[in-house]
Amino acid sequence: MASFRRFRPDDLDKFSKCNLDPLTETYDLSFYLQYFAKWPSLFQVAEDPSGNIIGYIMGKLESSPDFFKYSEHYLPWHAHITALTVAPEARRLGIGKILTENLELAAVAGDAWFVDLFVRKSNTRAINFYENMGYSVYRVVKDYYGDNVNDPTAHGEDAYDMRKPMPRDKMLRHIREDGRNHEVQPEDVF
Repeated sequence: MASFRRFRPDDLDKFSKCNLDPLTETYDLSFYLQYFAKWPSLFQVAEDPSGNIIGYIMGKLESSPDFFKYSEHYLPWHAHITALTVAPEARRLGIGKILTENLELAAVAGDAWFVDLFVRKSNTRAINFYENMGYSVYRVVKDYYGDNVNDPTAHGEDAYDMRKPMPRDKMLRHIREDGRNHEVQPEDVF
């Protein structure tokens, strides 16, 4: 049985089980601590009875900078999932779903229009997971990832920008049904 709580800085020493997955982005320590300092309610961990971290989610609340205001790529106030990962031995137990639902509750409390995330186009497990939670592809970001986990000789890998509307978006203005047909470059996303 897992318990869920906010991240603490000493949890960084316990992330290795989660970060061994090649599809999990690993960041430097200051990046994790920045999220802890700025968005503590959007940074949660799942812990097993022995105190091991078996999953975590990192998110933030943001909008595009003002210079994007009149761009077609402008993003209003929203929550963003920066990382979600569950240790291999703890997968298929609903931990990722609970972590994501907790972040969505924080997004609603923060009056976000939607929650978004980027996922590798080849990561079909994650795409199916998010689609089952109500997320949909909003657009394709060409060569978003500098590496390609399936083909090291390839230039990069595309990402899906996936979104789920929050209650504030009653008119569903920030999602689209044909998102796989909308391609943008990495410099177009904030």
